[in-house]
Amino acid sequence: MTNPSPKTRIAIIGAREATPEGITFAYETGKLLAEKGVILYTGGGLGIMEAASKGARTADGIVVGILKGSDGTDANSYIDVPVMTGMGDLRNAIIIRSVHAAIAVEGAFGTLSEIAYTLGYGKPVVGYNSWDIKGLESVSTPEIAVKRIFDLLGKSD
Repeated sequence: MTNPSPKTRIAIIGAREATPEGITFAYETGKLLAEKGVILYTGGGLGIMEAASKGARTADGIVVGILKGSDGTDANSYIDVPVMTGMGDLRNAIIIRSVHAAIAVEGAFGTLSEIAYTLGYGKPVVGYNSWDIKGLESVSTPEIAVKRIFDLLGKSD
């Protein structure tokens, strides 16, 4: 029996505090990724994380939440696979180690650390209204974000 090729795993990273535009962007991007069979990873919380998770679930996608807490109570209601780390923000490296690429949506300092991990691990990352940092390519729509991340991964979308 041969093993199937692994599914693409992409994180949508962003903060609990977000603009309405960021929430819409995260929702639509999560949905588009799920429609392409991607397993979505987030920090599992509210804001950008919840919007992306909801979008993916709308398209029958699988959503993994790498949680700050140790009891699962910080997971949003769209998480299929909660991973309780009990590590607080230190779990950001776990999120990025677990995926092939990341899409940053807005974000605070936690998102900045995830972008730094992504770049440091040599993985592709694009951003919407996020940090202005070398190596983070800015995108303007969910469709462009998904196309660009697939291009950077060397996969046709």
